[in-house]
Order: sequence, then C-alpha cells, then structure tokens
Amino acid sequence: MPEVNFDGLVGPTHSYAGLSYGNVASSKNQGALSNPRAAALQGLAKMEAVAALGLVQGVLPPHERPHVPTLRAHGYSGSDAEILALVAQENAVLLARVSSASAMWTANAATVLPSADTEDGRTHFVTANLRAMFHRAIEPAITARALHAIFANPARFAVHDALPPSTSEDYGDEGAANHTRLTASSDNSGHTRGVHFFVYGAAQNASRTPTRFPARQTRSASERVAQIARLDSSRCVFAQQNADAIDAGVFHNDVICVGNGNLLFCHEDAFEMRDATLHALRDAVGETLTIIELKREEISLEEVVKSYLFNSQLVTLPDHTMALVCPVECAENPRVKAALDRVVTDHPASLSRAIFMDVRESMRNGGGPACLRLRVPLTDADLRVVNQEALLTPAKLAALRAWVITHYRESLHADDLEDPALLRESRSALDELTRLLALGNIYDFQR
Repeated sequence: MPEVNFDGLVGPTHSYAGLSYGNVASSKNQGALSNPRAAALQGLAKMEAVAALGLVQGVLPPHERPHVPTLRAHGYSGSDAEILALVAQENAVLLARVSSASAMWTANAATVLPSADTEDGRTHFVTANLRAMFHRAIEPAITARALHAIFANPARFAVHDALPPSTSEDYGDEGAANHTRLTASSDNSGHTRGVHFFVYGAAQNASRTPTRFPARQTRSASERVAQIARLDSSRCVFAQQNADAIDAGVFHNDVICVGNGNLLFCHEDAFEMRDATLHALRDAVGETLTIIELKREEISLEEVVKSYLFNSQLVTLPDHTMALVCPVECAENPRVKAALDRVVTDHPASLSRAIFMDVRESMRNGGGPACLRLRVPLTDADLRVVNQEALLTPAKLAALRAWVITHYRESLHADDLEDPALLRESRSALDELTRLLALGNIYDFQR
C-alpha cells in the first residue's frame, strides 16, 4: 500500500509576522502582505498532485485564530472585539502570535510511530509540545483533538498528549520535523518494520551548541517519544544536529535531511558526528540503505536554507521507485537544480525524478512541501478505520476548494488581525470545515 500523507490546510489568518526566530525565511518576509486564499489553494494543489502520483492523501484542519482563549488567559477581559482592539493597541506582537496560521506545518504536529514497530501493535501519535515558540506552543491541545477525531479507533491507534514540562528532563519536542523512519526497502508503509532516526539540537552532553539561533529539539524529548511507544532500542538512532547548520537557519532537521524507505538524502553538514551517525544508520537499517550526501562545495548551507532543497517531500510511488516533491525555488536556483539533476542521473534506482511544486506562500514563511505534511505509515486494515471524511477524493477536493474561495480573504495585513470580522469569518469557516471533515467539535469556540 502507498504511504499516507496528512497535509495541513492553511488557515484564514495566514500572515507574515516573522515570529519564528531562527527561521530565516520567516524573518526576511516579516510584515509583507499575505494572501491566505492563494496559500490555501496552493496547499490543496500540492495535495492533489501528490494524490495523483498514487499516494493516499489526508487533510488536517487549521486552528482557531486569533486564539482569544490565550488572550483571556493572559488577563484580558471583555468581549472578543474589545480584547482584540486592546491587545492590538498594547501588544501587537502578542496579537500576531495568537493569530499565526503555523499549524499548517503539520510536520510539527506529532511524531508517528507505526504499528509494525511498537510493542502493542498500534500506531502511536505523540503530539509535539512545540514549546520553543510561543505561537506554536498554543497548538498541541487542538492538534491532539484533531488526531483523536481522525484516528479514533483505540484498537489500532493511540494518540498521546504533548510531553509536559518536567523538573528533571528538558522536553522540547518539535515532532516529525526531527524524526525520520527508514526501512530496508523502498516500502515505508505500516506493513514494514522500520528504524527510527531521531535528530536533536540540544542535550546535556552535546559536543557543541549553536551560538546564534536556539536548538529546539532536545535529546530527552526524543528519547521519551521512543519510550512512549516502547520502540526497540536497537532500532533507534539518536544524532545531534550540526550546530553550525542551526546557526545558518536550519531550525529543524528536515531543512537539511530527508529520508524515506531505504534512502537518506542529506547535506554533509547535517550532523555533528557525521561519520558515527551514518555508520550507526547503516548498521541499524542494513546494507540496503542508500545515503546520498551533497557536499558543501556543491551546495552551501546558505543555498540549502534559501532553496529548502531538503525540505522536499520524498515519497515512494506505487511502482516502488521514489520521487522528490520540491519547492519550485529549487528549479529556479541553477546550482540546486544542477545538483538535483546529478543525483537523479547518478542514482536512478533510488530517486527516479524530482517534481516541482509552487508553495510560495508557505515558503515565504519558512515552510516547504515537507513542512506541510505529516507522514503516517499505515496498514491496509488501519486505513479502513481512519476517518474517511479526512481523506482526499476528487469530490472532497472540490468541496475544500469551494470552502476556501467562500471563506478566505484574498489579502491580509498585520493591521487586519484586530478586525473582529476576521475572527467571525474564521470561526464560521472552521465550524463548516468540522462538518465537512466529520471532526466533531474540536475548537474552543464550539465547546
């Protein structure tokens, strides 16, 4: 069975607030006029294109924004409109934070641990706590509700809440953006046993630490995620992300490394202990593992971050070959395009082609095709009990496009976030979406 990808729908408040410190693209485009409607339609076009490759495509919903309950928790009171006006006057940054549509990047929604690898034979979802960034730390509760609504069968799925604060452990968890599952063949479905590759930026015994930007994923969190599903420790590899890469803007591992099945595609500056890390992966996966590594002479860290080459979506096609779904920026950069052409020419058995997608609205905020999806390896039996209304079909795609066109604004500026009409529009849209996807009342305003 082909793999399953759940993409995040871009929310109605998609804007460029530059909230993600360490994300170079996000900071660069701060304050620019955004186009929520175009962003959402670009995301749906990417889902349609991936589904057309023969993959199963699912949808995860946006979150309620602006998130007034967070503002009330910070001491603001009055009507929703009064609160928005006051916060806009007193703390525009806080308003931007509670309005962020960042839940669109579902690679950060959770870490997925398939049934073939877990002790109890269920697929486990560990919701990411995203505690490193205020605007993302709002997300876990609604993310968990959405996952419960889609993966509701407790005999086959276990959805876990985000790792809580701890007095003894440093639990900073950014989800699947720092986790890669590899197998001994091109098959990465839930039928095939895998090896789990956890990459962290911070640890008590870290050899080096970044000096410019924060390391968001901690080793303690990665180890705890593996423990929750009781993964076989011999099939887990933990590696530290290169500190220089983090300082260059590689805020998650999936900005410099992507893996699928028996293929790992990365940059030579991805890991602190490069040789030891690659050796450990080869030992764990076996001799069938192919590692394609780009050298800094071919592509610099600056070019990696600018093009988001490794934040591409590496997928196994029904004919068992692999394709790399890249942002169109990779085709527009001559050096990056030349490197991709060389890789496809040199490794046709591993990577048969590159496919370029326009997700510019997401890219301007620092998220490429891989950021927009949560990979969920399932078995055929698992897929039958997933909420079918959350899976993309031609009819569902048409309904979602119509929903976006009806409810989304064509453009949005930071000043629009205080408009109470935007809040009403967003809530109306999400209320309709929960019925369209059969999610139930997952949002605070519905409860």
